[in-house]
Amino acid sequence: MSRRSEEKDGRGKAASRTGEPYVPHRGWHGPGGGRVGYLDPPTMWRATTVQACGMWPFAAGSGSPMTGVPLGQHLFTGATVCGDPVNWFTRARYISNPSLFMLGMPGLGKSTLVNRMLIGLAATGVVPLVLGDLKPDYADTVRALGGQVISIGRGRGGINVLDPGAMGEAAAKIGGEAGEVLKAETHGRVLNMVAALITIVRGRPMDDHEQSVLSACLHHLRERTPAGGTVLLPDLLRVLTEGPDRVRAVTLDRGDDARYRDAVDPLHRSLLGILDGPLGGTFAAETSTRINPDAPAVCIDISGIGEADTQLTAAAMLAAWSDGLGTVAASHALADAGLAPRRWFFTVLDELWRPLRAASGIVDRIDALTRLNRSLGLGDAKITHTLKDADALGTDSDRAKARGFVERAGMVVCAGLPRTEMEELGKVVGLSRREIELVSSWSSPAGWGVSGEHEEPPGRGRFLIKVGGRPGIPIKVVITEAERRLHDTNTRWTPDDGGVGQSVADAAARVARAAGEGAHDRSGATAEVARWTA
Repeated sequence: MSRRSEEKDGRGKAASRTGEPYVPHRGWHGPGGGRVGYLDPPTMWRATTVQACGMWPFAAGSGSPMTGVPLGQHLFTGATVCGDPVNWFTRARYISNPSLFMLGMPGLGKSTLVNRMLIGLAATGVVPLVLGDLKPDYADTVRALGGQVISIGRGRGGINVLDPGAMGEAAAKIGGEAGEVLKAETHGRVLNMVAALITIVRGRPMDDHEQSVLSACLHHLRERTPAGGTVLLPDLLRVLTEGPDRVRAVTLDRGDDARYRDAVDPLHRSLLGILDGPLGGTFAAETSTRINPDAPAVCIDISGIGEADTQLTAAAMLAAWSDGLGTVAASHALADAGLAPRRWFFTVLDELWRPLRAASGIVDRIDALTRLNRSLGLGDAKITHTLKDADALGTDSDRAKARGFVERAGMVVCAGLPRTEMEELGKVVGLSRREIELVSSWSSPAGWGVSGEHEEPPGRGRFLIKVGGRPGIPIKVVITEAERRLHDTNTRWTPDDGGVGQSVADAAARVARAAGEGAHDRSGATAEVARWTA
């Protein structure tokens, strides 16, 4: 049998099995059979994704980061996105500074995302420190983690700003040269905190010679106070009044009492303003509750301070930051000396705009507090609304320093912001036009909800993560029911179910009574409705 007849037989057999004619993959032999020996390769062209996107729209970006706390899903690909400042600095090495700066309009979930980082990091052994919880947003979470919650405010508790705290205890425990170095750091931190309180009371920064006088007074107090003794702000005022030789030497009084009084009287008046003013009851007495350095999490709750009390709020936040960061420095010093295990910390500095607007020069105090701590083992998250919070400061120097917080951050996270704000942020961070349009669309308000159902804003739970010059990572965060119970930033807007039910029942009773009273004139009511609907 010839090959052609075999193919015919093969075609016949295939046709009998499938009911369709058999066609070899290279065609039949012979004229008109379509037989080919090879296929010509297609022409290849190279182009950028911008040029060839219409012909080949299936461009794939790089994979989503999977190191750190699970944050949510990539907005476009649906892939899981993980990240936090601590793990991206220590494990992934994506960033060179373990810090996060978050901006966004109110109500879009900024503190919710940071709360998720806090829970995830606590599960890995990192100690969260919420230094100044204003609403409070994090107190319930810290309690659920078995941590320590400290309340600060009038009648609630206070912080002695002259107390060396955990740093002083660690310096005494370490001893030697390392202990003396830690004492010097403690002195600098206390000096900055007292200077910050004076700046808040005055509304302007201290003069240079006044800081020298204040430093000499603190040294004099430490030398004259026995070990374990407590030093308070009234003691500092007494040293100024007495005028010991060490303090007089700094004022250059040259033995003239009048020159000494002229030099220290402005500082004396400012300290009296602290003691007799709105800050005295909170910062002039002993610390009510010290931070426990072994706690798995710490929250300093200042929600009891009224919204209108801006001076006390700013002072309480700065005092909380100073105390908390001092605890971190003490923990690292003990670990360096081999007296305690190494621990990592994650600090949350929420509502940054509140202390920034308290007084001119307060930016320097915040910068000093954060720079005095040792960066190793400490990640931080600073949260505010917009860059305009920095523009509202009094001087060009303060505005530039406040913007520096954003520039130095390893991660910048944006929630919904207006377009003008995003364009201004793009000058600092480096945002593409597409990223500006995306985040700007998240600042739109919720729909009108014609069905009567609750509608959320389109930007709630959506964030853009920027790291250096890399393309931003847009994510969508969906919280669990446990997170929803622990973190409700609108608790005062949550209705009482019993009260609402009673109100509904009362309203239904009134409608029923009105319907019964008007039954005798039902025809008139029907005619009235007909006129309105015609």
